Amino acid sequence: MEIPILYIVVPCYNEQEVLPETSRRLLDKLRSLIARGRVRDRSRILFVNDGSRDQTWPMISELCQSDPHFGGVKLSRNRGHQNALLAGLMTARGQCDCCISMDADLQDDIEAVEGMLDAYMNGSEVVYGVRSSRETDTFFKRSTAQGFYKFMKLMGVDIVYNHADYRLLSARALDGLADYREVNLFLRGIVPLIGYKSSTVTYERHERFAGESKYPLKKMLAFAFDGITSFSVKPIRWVTGLGLLLFVASIVAVIWALVVKLLGHAVAGWTATMISIWMIGGIQLLCLGIIGEYIGKIYVEVKDRPRYLIEAIELDPGREDEV
Repeated sequence: MEIPILYIVVPCYNEQEVLPETSRRLLDKLRSLIARGRVRDRSRILFVNDGSRDQTWPMISELCQSDPHFGGVKLSRNRGHQNALLAGLMTARGQCDCCISMDADLQDDIEAVEGMLDAYMNGSEVVYGVRSSRETDTFFKRSTAQGFYKFMKLMGVDIVYNHADYRLLSARALDGLADYREVNLFLRGIVPLIGYKSSTVTYERHERFAGESKYPLKKMLAFAFDGITSFSVKPIRWVTGLGLLLFVASIVAVIWALVVKLLGHAVAGWTATMISIWMIGGIQLLCLGIIGEYIGKIYVEVKDRPRYLIEAIELDPGREDEV
């Protein structure tokens, strides 16, 4: 296999505190890979500015002017991590032989890039970066994250355990990803659907180098719920099963009430009546909420609005005669 052109795609949202160190480390790694003949000189580090409100884009623009190995994509407004990541991947598509996506906070071990390239050279078209442990997480985050992966598996979603968005995609895998047109993006669930030969590379996840997490609890829960409703219809089936169960229970209750009436033991059941009304009413509202979530997803999808708009691109793809 020929020496590949590698693009490293890094979504950024208000990352001015960590960007200088991230760019330095990534450039050192890329130069090392080029010097050792592992990737070609036309390889690039592509930062995607997801509508940042700080100095992230001016810093990216300055990096692009200082070294041709840097590239920048500026979205017209904040579109969320998944859309920003997709924008970077689709910009890299057609420019590279393989592409690695990672976050800007330096929690993903840059050295795992070597293992991903090894797997790619051995024929893997998708290489997942998988955390070897969660010792750096708090007890709450560790337990909720593990519960999320297990629950997604229970829902029937094909997802790689302890894998986030640190992965390598070949050019063919990028072409396959481009064919998935849904607006409700959950790349951790979409990428395994592409198929092709895949493998995993384990790494130790570090503490965030600087800045604040862009995924507080509220966003994490919303992200998890989007993943479930975008890839599984089991909640709808559970609603159907619950409705059937309540229907059977109501028939039993009617028979019991008639028997009690015929035997002359009918007693005013105000408490039981109120409890049943509140319980059934609550279950109905819950079921309507779940069904409504799916209808909302359909509503967003059928409008077919663009997932992102690119305001500016600063990227030197390099000359064809470079080696």
